[in-house]
Amino acid sequence: MIDINEITKTIPHRYPFLMVDRVLELIPEKSAQGIKNVTINEPFFQGHFPGNPVMPGVMIVEALAQLSGILAFKSGVEGNSVYFLSIENAKFRKPVLPGDQLKLDVQVLHKRGKIWRLTGKAFVDDNLVSNADFTAMVTVKEL
Repeated sequence: MIDINEITKTIPHRYPFLMVDRVLELIPEKSAQGIKNVTINEPFFQGHFPGNPVMPGVMIVEALAQLSGILAFKSGVEGNSVYFLSIENAKFRKPVLPGDQLKLDVQVLHKRGKIWRLTGKAFVDDNLVSNADFTAMVTVKEL
């Protein structure tokens, strides 16, 4: 298990865009499972359907991407950022509401150097709420 302190040492994301609270399981170069606790205190709820708060689907995909970055870095890939190259087959099946706990699952489909092809799924109470396939690239920021 990887806690929030280790997550912040692994990926550069910070509040309000840190979307992974805990990594439950990680198999290098293969898969990772994590958790995002969704609270009414999330800044996106102030403007996303006030009075009927729903977590934006793009934030769910971002959580899957961040978990993928953690997987890449913990698999020995050197770099400091993971960027989307493409998002495909994204589906948003059920709304995610304050109080929900997102269970995130990413699987590596293919990797070649710093380019990774992954599939991700997000669940609330064992119900699939979102899924997407994406390609990401690990980069090194030059100073």
